[in-house]
Amino acid sequence: MPAQIIDGKKIAAEVRADIKIKVDERLALNKRAPGLAVILIGDNPASQVYVSHKRKACEEAGVYSISYDLPANTTQHELLSIIDELNNNTEIDGILVQLPLPEHIDTQLVIEQIHPDKDVDGFHPENIGKLTLRIPALRPCTPYGVMHLLDTTGEAYKGRHAVIVGASNIVGRPMTMELLLAGATVTVCHRFTADTSALVKQADIVIAAAGKPGLVKGEWIKEGATVIDVGINRLENGKLAGDVEFEAAAERAKWITPVPGGVGPMTVAMLLRNTLTACNKHQL
Repeated sequence: MPAQIIDGKKIAAEVRADIKIKVDERLALNKRAPGLAVILIGDNPASQVYVSHKRKACEEAGVYSISYDLPANTTQHELLSIIDELNNNTEIDGILVQLPLPEHIDTQLVIEQIHPDKDVDGFHPENIGKLTLRIPALRPCTPYGVMHLLDTTGEAYKGRHAVIVGASNIVGRPMTMELLLAGATVTVCHRFTADTSALVKQADIVIAAAGKPGLVKGEWIKEGATVIDVGINRLENGKLAGDVEFEAAAERAKWITPVPGGVGPMTVAMLLRNTLTACNKHQL
């Protein structure tokens, strides 16, 4: 039986529609709309596409957004100064600095400059720490979106073995914390793991987030497993591919996300949810 597709595009649209309802409820009570500032430095084509999607999603959900499109030679001091202004702007609930940044800018310093209450990407050490301590505040958007996708399947977490392939700060590590919080038993594979295939073969839930096309082979997937493919890689022929061999994996899995149309739309949807959460905290 081929796997059932987890339609991230459809599910993300439902999340955004729910946010729009909640924003409209705020406006009906004479409260302001949530505000998001998006900072883009340079002309990285992929970053420009991501940012345009975020801006469009803000417009559809009724979230107020302002944009800072800065040249690639913007200095670190200039960027930190803008973030300071936004930290003090009572109309702005969330600050998003699109990554990657130019090499001359210290990414971690920039992340830590954003006030934790406005860190709608969920990357600030305080927000990561709260997730680790089981008191989540603003959660990293991609893992947050993955959890929402998993929830829609109705499958349990407790007693199930989740294997994450990839240990990045943006996905793999916070994903571990999310799954532990939900009650799963979690294994993380990374570049020093001796036998990734053997571990994936044991997994009831596979999260592929290594950024390497076709890394996770279809034959590794356990019968009836749930497969979430976070990877999005552009091949030489221009097509997008995930980290999982989709066709072969879909023959064995019970549930699987496509690429594109799986996790990507959820990341944007959860960014908006975080912005609404931050707004509700700032202005009750």
